Amino acid sequence: MEPFPQYEYFEHGFEIMDLGRITLWEKSRDMMLSWACVAYLERFAMAMPSCGILFQTQKEDKVVQLIKYAKTLWTNSDPRIREEIRLAKPMERQSENELLFDNGSYIIGIPGGANQIRSYHPWGYLNDESSFQDDAGECYAESLAAVKGKIIFNSSAGPGWYSDFRHDIVRNKEE
Repeated sequence: MEPFPQYEYFEHGFEIMDLGRITLWEKSRDMMLSWACVAYLERFAMAMPSCGILFQTQKEDKVVQLIKYAKTLWTNSDPRIREEIRLAKPMERQSENELLFDNGSYIIGIPGGANQIRSYHPWGYLNDESSFQDDAGECYAESLAAVKGKIIFNSSAGPGWYSDFRHDIVRNKEE
């Protein structure tokens, strides 16, 4: 397995995510921004006891992919980190849509839908490929109410709520 790339823009991206509660990103597929957002939020779950993190995408198979990113990052981290931040149960016994740490923290992947968020009260939330979720705006509103810490939305280009929101465009429902 290749090491995680050391692109300079990752450092700047992490600094930007540290600056505020809510971060919105426009991305291209080759930036590895989803990986970076997963790594950023996973760090909090690993370091902060009882820290809940939610990942949400349009479909369940995509959210499983994000959880797989988190599992890969933990598995390939320095052995000293894995020794200090242990899993709640062996990796092969963890479900495909969760990563549980023995400090009580968790990363759970949920499919699209604003009503999915209401079941949780996480510290952090990642909404991936927001342009392609019909109810991304409702997910944003729910995340404001449910999430205690960081909220990250990212997407490649696409029309809809996310693009409008990123560019301060307000439309009537009839448009």
